[in-house]
Amino acid sequence: MKILMISDVYFPRVNGVSTSIRTFAESLRSEGHSVHLIAPQYAQAIESKPSADEARLSADERWITRIAARKIVFDPEDYLMKWSALVAYIDSLHPGDYDLVHIHTPFVAHYAGLKIAKKLQVPVVETYHTFFEDYMHHYLPWVPRKLAVSIAQWVSRKQCQQVDTVVSPSAQMRDVLQQYGVTTPVAVIPTGLDASRFVPGDGLAFRQKYAIAEQRPLLMFVGRVAHEKNIQFLLEMLSLVIQDHPEVLLVITGEGPAEAMLKKMTRDNGLQQNVMFLGYLDRAVGLNAAYRAADIFVFASKSETQGLVLLEAMAQETPVVAIAELGTASILRQEQGALIAQDDELHFAEQVQTLLIDHQLRERVGKQGKRYVEQVWSSEAQAKKLLECYERLMLVNYPLPVSAAA
Repeated sequence: MKILMISDVYFPRVNGVSTSIRTFAESLRSEGHSVHLIAPQYAQAIESKPSADEARLSADERWITRIAARKIVFDPEDYLMKWSALVAYIDSLHPGDYDLVHIHTPFVAHYAGLKIAKKLQVPVVETYHTFFEDYMHHYLPWVPRKLAVSIAQWVSRKQCQQVDTVVSPSAQMRDVLQQYGVTTPVAVIPTGLDASRFVPGDGLAFRQKYAIAEQRPLLMFVGRVAHEKNIQFLLEMLSLVIQDHPEVLLVITGEGPAEAMLKKMTRDNGLQQNVMFLGYLDRAVGLNAAYRAADIFVFASKSETQGLVLLEAMAQETPVVAIAELGTASILRQEQGALIAQDDELHFAEQVQTLLIDHQLRERVGKQGKRYVEQVWSSEAQAKKLLECYERLMLVNYPLPVSAAA
């Protein structure tokens, strides 16, 4: 099968969407299918020295078409593909080039994906990666929150109705879309973990690199440093943990628009000795080591459509303390890699302290988490589900022979 994916984000922009695209593409290609991606051209990919992970990704971009893009004023991490450049690319396509279009983001990529599918007369799938209802008010603060939520729901419903099938990373997100009034078929297909996520990281080397004592209690957060990730909750929780564990350290990796606010909050609460901001870590080398170095992975986001970082932490035998809400509820199983916390700083802190005190419980939960992820969340199993979704969609909507893989 010849599959065309299109997204408003991809590496070197590090986030869950980029990771999901790469994971599925690699699994599908390993099964002999052709996957091509349309994504923005990032200026920093040229201006800055690439990390080892970025270098590996850029070493073979033959499967990617980079489209000229411009910066977004209110979100400098992201770039918006230029419509004129996209149209020029679309004009170069011909019927038979691809069997199916898979859209991954709802901005320029959504409308370009629809245009491509119409021109090629092929079905179109869209993954609903992001719970925009919970994001809009952070990026449009001048819009009343209720209005921002209504806009997000209306746009989501309209866009989902424009495609043949919607892919949801969790059953919980599927239910939300159906509550919006989406009647397009929704397939629940999470992103799995590839084999590299299970390679044991060198936690001791990570601690040595960042001058963290081997015995110091270490909590880890990995993800975009954005308002919707609820990291301020973790700082408030940390203030409670410190009362009984004054040496505890919270390491926050990633970058994003909430970073300045969180650093100020750290200073205002006198937490400078207990919080470390590291920025983005190289996924190929540093990320596994970071997870492995931690005693506990902590996560308080309530807007995840899945929560891939929870699985990545469990794959490194690192126990998780997290709030089970929306997409994370589809992953978290009590004591199978995690202790589930209530949306309450005190209860969350108590779960963290339980694992810090009980070393045997911490080790047992961590080992059970790795077994759970290996059995349920492999990238191969999830890619098989996606391929079955593609084939079912083509059979129902376009009962024509599927071209051989290129």
